[in-house]
Amino acid sequence: MTTPPLTAAVPTHAQAQQLIRQQLKAAGITSADSEAQQLLSGVLGLTRVQLITRAGQLLTPDQWHTLQDLAQRRSQREPLQHLLGQVEWADLVLSVSPAALIPRPETEVLLELACQEVRRLALPSPRLLDVGTGTGALALALKHRFPAAQVTASDISLPALALARHNAQQSHLHIDLVHSDLLTDLTGPYAAPFDLLVSNPPYLPASDQPSAQPEVQYDPALALYGGPDGLSLARRLCQQAPAVLAAGAPLLLELDPRNALTLTQELRAQGWSAYLEPDLTGRERFVVAHLPHTDSE
Repeated sequence: MTTPPLTAAVPTHAQAQQLIRQQLKAAGITSADSEAQQLLSGVLGLTRVQLITRAGQLLTPDQWHTLQDLAQRRSQREPLQHLLGQVEWADLVLSVSPAALIPRPETEVLLELACQEVRRLALPSPRLLDVGTGTGALALALKHRFPAAQVTASDISLPALALARHNAQQSHLHIDLVHSDLLTDLTGPYAAPFDLLVSNPPYLPASDQPSAQPEVQYDPALALYGGPDGLSLARRLCQQAPAVLAAGAPLLLELDPRNALTLTQELRAQGWSAYLEPDLTGRERFVVAHLPHTDSE
């Protein structure tokens, strides 16, 4: 549907940003100032500084039409990242789409925890596994940080794997991509053992779905919801993990602060050495676990 113009006249850069800001604010978007600037920057292909120095320059009619369309879609709560087509995450610029979960800032903490574990291992070419890779964010960031690592990324979603492949190509990073239901299809050249397993699995309780924020509705449910308590996929993954991990290899998970402690306690009861790490707001979200060495090791 064609979006009615916010104003009949083609505005300047500064006027357009103000008009879009007002529209987004009226739609209840709290970060309207920043998002209006990002939309304008994306349409014009200009940096923040260039927007300031060219504030009095007029948009073209096509640019104004495109900007109005994007503003209308954002007002209907389509995620900003989908509108821009990409997100800056860790040291990468990743394409995003409804095929996979938009990488969240808190997952960068999981990346840093994984990097600490890789450094602790001190292996010349560690084998790293990212399960449920989505956009490929974690796998690609690990490959970027550790170029000598052999990184494998799996996902049950073929559209997500296609997106991860695209991101690998545009980032000029080589990772092995595998279509797999958790660890069940890691065979042949992608078989165990791995020196580290990291995953941001679906971890929200299914009961969260009806009340989810409008933007979250654009993420695939397959990547969000993990059964009644949010731990169905995480439990399966932990049950399968010992068969693919090398001796002493860590398992790192991002979960919901409401259920991370529950899984940690379950892992401890099963013989894992497991502890929790906080997210950016201090909530215990990340599980770091190791299987104990046996006498035969």
